[in-house]
Amino acid sequence: YWHNFDNPAVELRLRDVPAEYDLVAVAFAEATATPGALTFGIDPGLAAALGGYTDADFTADVRTLHSRGKRVILSVGGEAGRVTVNDPASATAFADTAAALIARYGFDGIDIDLENGLNPTYMAQALRALRAKVGAGLIIAMAPQTIDMQSPAGGYFKLALDIKDILTVVNTQFYNSGAMLGCDQNAAYAQGTVNFIVALACIQLEAGLRPDQVGLGLPAGPGAAGGGIVAPSVVNAALDCLARGTNCGSFRPPRTYPGIRGAMTWSVNWDVSNGNGFARTVAPHLDTLP
Repeated sequence: YWHNFDNPAVELRLRDVPAEYDLVAVAFAEATATPGALTFGIDPGLAAALGGYTDADFTADVRTLHSRGKRVILSVGGEAGRVTVNDPASATAFADTAAALIARYGFDGIDIDLENGLNPTYMAQALRALRAKVGAGLIIAMAPQTIDMQSPAGGYFKLALDIKDILTVVNTQFYNSGAMLGCDQNAAYAQGTVNFIVALACIQLEAGLRPDQVGLGLPAGPGAAGGGIVAPSVVNAALDCLARGTNCGSFRPPRTYPGIRGAMTWSVNWDVSNGNGFARTVAPHLDTLP
């Protein structure tokens, strides 16, 4: 995630995202007065902090990242996000405005990071309509909280399974969470551990998502989250456990998932603030996985 706002992390132009990142999610598109509709523009606070940064500069930076083989998607929501898609009209508004923003800025897809709940029926309708407008190359990502992916009956998990045929990746936020049950359903694992990451990812892997649709979302270091911060080496251990069955903690999944997609971090800005340790540790390790 790249911050389109000004906070204590380092402010960055999009073109200055470190090369290790393959997929950059721009945080965030915002709601308008029309239910379901999205808007986006460079935040004035960020522009001021960078000494001037315009929509045109940003659009040029999207093209620059494309020239480097990277992809840029627009994230919808965030902790304070209020985008709601609860009926056919708002689903249409979402698809229409998202398609317009993708066309205007050159985004490669959309990320659903609605931390205040969603309606799986109408969000699925909106995403299918958006894909029909943009084409089969549309990237569709999600970043649910851990509580949202405890059961396939939950709204977020149901959405993921309902659009499994067009879904790119679910990067669950394995942080800012209380203890949660894993796929063994017999222990509550504490965040900030290999066991927590692996046991919770295992729920998704055993309940219908393909390994290539599952990513591990972790904070980039101090300042990035209120809890669940781990050393990047712990992310690598969790990836090893899931992909190879090595470097596990006391919890071991019932099988290995060599196709596990990768890792997400909140955020690029916090990673740069903390010396790029996440990118420099996790990215090269991903290249060693099956």
